Amino acid sequence: MENARIIALFNAFREADPHPQGALCFRSPFELLVAVVLSAQSTDVGVNRATPALFAAAPDPAAMVALGEEAIREHIRSLGLFNTKARNILALSRLLVERHGGEVPGSREELEALPGVGRKSANVVLNIAFGQPTLAVDTHVFRVAHRLGLAVGKTPEAVERQLLQCVPETFLLHAHHWLILHGRHVCTARKPSCDRCMVRSWCPTGTLDS
Repeated sequence: MENARIIALFNAFREADPHPQGALCFRSPFELLVAVVLSAQSTDVGVNRATPALFAAAPDPAAMVALGEEAIREHIRSLGLFNTKARNILALSRLLVERHGGEVPGSREELEALPGVGRKSANVVLNIAFGQPTLAVDTHVFRVAHRLGLAVGKTPEAVERQLLQCVPETFLLHAHHWLILHGRHVCTARKPSCDRCMVRSWCPTGTLDS
């Protein structure tokens, strides 16, 4: 019965949005990687405001290295932690040139070896740029997975492991997008909109108090 509930739940997500998209704007795996690094403690809207000029000046790792840390910093000054992010973007660009021929690697280990790239960021790149069925667990996914009874883990990595075990393979490619979007727009941290929740019939939490 539990598997049937999960299938019905994700079927509802898929019927409503068959091809969910991430909110970050990019034109290549490199631009996606940089945007994901910039998104830490910043909104996607803010990142999308900062990156057009940055990517126009440096659309690939070699150009980013040539641009230099000071210029990178000026492009992203509107974002939180811009000093650290500028250093990381320069350093990861240099490593991409030196170790990967200027290409973004498609393995978790190699991605996580890059400055500023943690497990969640690597999962986003693997999923969106390389089509791998990974699950990037942010605060929205963490919250929604608990509320929907999909995971009970106390850490993002524990929740990721449990989701990978319980979400049927046919839904894995888009699962984290559906959960993120649901958490941002419906199942919000405060005052979730249960009255317009498309998966309320399969939610064990029910109507939540604020």
